[in-house]
Amino acid sequence: MIDLVSYFAERQGTILDMVRQMVAVESPSLDKPAVDRMAELVAHMARQAGGRVTRERRADRGDHVVARWGGDGTGFLVLSHIDTVFPVGTLAERPWRVEGNLAYGPGAYDTKSGAAITLSALSGLSDLGVALKYPVTVVFNSDEEIGTQSSRALIEEEAAKAHVVLVMEPGEPPDGALKIWRKGVGIFTVTALGRSAHAGADHEKGINAIEELAHQILKIQALTDYELGTTTSVDVVQGGQRTNVIPDRAQLQVDVRVRTKAEGERMTAAFNSLRPVLPGARLVVGGGVNRPPMEDNAVTREPFNRAREIAAELGMELAGRGTGGGSDGNFTAALSVSTLDGLGAEGDGAHTDGEHIVIDSLPRRAALMAALLSRW
Repeated sequence: MIDLVSYFAERQGTILDMVRQMVAVESPSLDKPAVDRMAELVAHMARQAGGRVTRERRADRGDHVVARWGGDGTGFLVLSHIDTVFPVGTLAERPWRVEGNLAYGPGAYDTKSGAAITLSALSGLSDLGVALKYPVTVVFNSDEEIGTQSSRALIEEEAAKAHVVLVMEPGEPPDGALKIWRKGVGIFTVTALGRSAHAGADHEKGINAIEELAHQILKIQALTDYELGTTTSVDVVQGGQRTNVIPDRAQLQVDVRVRTKAEGERMTAAFNSLRPVLPGARLVVGGGVNRPPMEDNAVTREPFNRAREIAAELGMELAGRGTGGGSDGNFTAALSVSTLDGLGAEGDGAHTDGEHIVIDSLPRRAALMAALLSRW
């Protein structure tokens, strides 16, 4: 049996340099020219790794890259987003740097290292002459950080043809655990409509929309239930224009996280049941659960157990946990397609100034990925 661990350990520097090149191309989700430059780089790297590459062009969002290895038919679908939360210019403030066994850079952990690991694994298998267990399709999408709106249909179409989905989101710190479950994500808006009036001369004629929202905020925050794994967080509140005018309109936005589909339905019903407190005020509720939960069931447990068996053959031990954050694996698991998430690099600090990867996890993860693709 080929020693994949030693093979990729010898190429640690090459994998790290691939991550560095990707980090050097800043790719915030809403900056189409920037994220398209990243798509071009990844497409080039995928071709170098032997992939057949197509580019799914979008007019209002970044392009997506689809690369294929092997023949047709049911196989692996690998998901690795190439967009980040960091605006262009972040790299100038926080340049790529290596400190001991850690490498820092915006997007390095979430999740450009996942793309580098994927391409390194595929290139390595080709170099070693090791056959893929099934055909491989990799979707490098450009909008995961903003809800996967333009790539969701593409992902779900490819997932319908997949034997198993491998998601290259980073491993959960501190030990790089894979994700057995993820919470579903909902974004709700609540708009309060009142009546404007002069705040001094006609105070009694007004209906203060901000006051109405204050009542609703307390109701919404009280929907949090830690035992069920449900959280609500009023994150944005807007209202009012002048200090001497009673506001007739105010709006809030709420982040909702749920562990199960049933809980998502319960929360949707709770928001739709909100009623105004102030006489004469009105409420308009919008939004909903836009990323279904990746539930802890056979869809995620069975592929995790298989991955743990394969990891053991490499002398590795895999942990599995859950997280409140969502990924594109939420969509594929909701389709009842076997989904294995968290296969990216070890590290920490996603979306923060201290985002970093553990360098020696790169060859370990590449070896694991290569083993999954060839031994599943």
